[in-house]
Order: sequence, then structure tokens, then C-alpha cells
Amino acid sequence: MTAITSTTRPLAPARPWLVRPPGVYRPQDDTWFLASALRASGMPSGARVLDLCTGTGALALTAAMSGAGSVTAVDISRRALAAAWTNTRLRGLPVRAVRGSLAEATRRGPFDVVLANPPYVPCPIPASGAARAWDAGPDGRVVLDPLCAGAAAMLAPQGFLLLVHSKVADVDKSLTRLRESGLAAAVVASRTVPFGPVMRARAAFLEEAGLITAGQQDEELAVIRADRP
Repeated sequence: MTAITSTTRPLAPARPWLVRPPGVYRPQDDTWFLASALRASGMPSGARVLDLCTGTGALALTAAMSGAGSVTAVDISRRALAAAWTNTRLRGLPVRAVRGSLAEATRRGPFDVVLANPPYVPCPIPASGAARAWDAGPDGRVVLDPLCAGAAAMLAPQGFLLLVHSKVADVDKSLTRLRESGLAAAVVASRTVPFGPVMRARAAFLEEAGLITAGQQDEELAVIRADRP
């Protein structure tokens, strides 16, 4: 693991007030669920943290206020990065906002902790515009598969990934991909929540694809932890 130094900051509020420009993903239950998992993870004080697909920067903010030494927030959306930069600067937190994809995030590593709430909602057509923040191909794995395959390369020795996504995108497949990359992966938390606006709008397609049952109105979220030996 990279060198860790001691630091003390106020604990992050469970659901902080955030600037969110039009077109930037509004934090939902999955965001706050992952934030809770981070606070319970035993993240070392002074850890070098990556928040991948940062959106408003909610998770970057949580990491910085929970004792991270440095936080890099990565997203492909310029508006998202502007929101993340604003939300963290308003609180005087040490977060660097970087535009880029998985490759750019990997180049800036390794990290002690990687946080990821990537797009994972199955959709019948390629994502475009603001929908890139949630749409992820017919099985929901357009981003999940390369992320799971490349996670080990982003982590320092003894580092870990915390990844959240719905079980409609196949949690078992994520566990398999992460283990195939050499990480020790397991579900560390799960929670059933009502469908948010995106899943409600997509329900007919999900039923037709056999990803949910007829009339289903909730989903199970899972947080996966994957440790690098």
C-alpha cells in the first residue's frame, strides 16, 4: 500500500447538500448506499482514493471528509466534473476533478481505494447525452465488464474496490470477472429499494428482456468489495 499519513476531518453527513447542474445524475439510493459502505470499510486515514464516474462528486466528498489523503474524481462529463469541483471546493476538500474514462483513471493510479457507481441500467439502444450516466447496454454491463477486468490495475497492494450496482446487471458476473482479475471479491452489503425514476421508465423493457418479473417495482442493490492481495 502507498504511504499513509494521519489526518482528521469532520465526518461526512449521510446526504449532503450538493450543487447539481441540469444533465448531471442526481444521487440516488445507490450513491448513498455506497457512501455508507465506504464509511464502514475501515478505509485507512490518508488513503489515496479514486471516485470513478463521480457525477456530482458525492462519493469523492464522502471519501475526503472520511479521512482520505487525496481524492481523484473522474468522469467523462464536463458538467459532472464542474459539479464535483464546485461541491468539493465549497467545502475546502482536497479533490482533483479529471475528465476521462477508465484508461485515464488507471493511468493516474495506483489507488488505495477505488469507489465506483457506474452506469448499469440495461437499455435497448446505445446511451447518449445525459443518459450516459445510467444507460449501459442491453445487459447493463457495457461499463461493468471493463471496470471489473481492469480493477486490479488501478489498485495498490492491499487496496480495495467498492462497487455498487443493481442485481438486474448480474452481480454474480461481476464477482466472477473481479476474481478472474486476481482480486478477492465478495458482496459486503445488499439492500432492496423502490425503483428510481430511470428504472420505472425502463420497466417495460426490463420485463420483456426477462430481467425483472411482471409488475416488479423494486430492485436489490449490492455493494461488492474486491481486495488486491
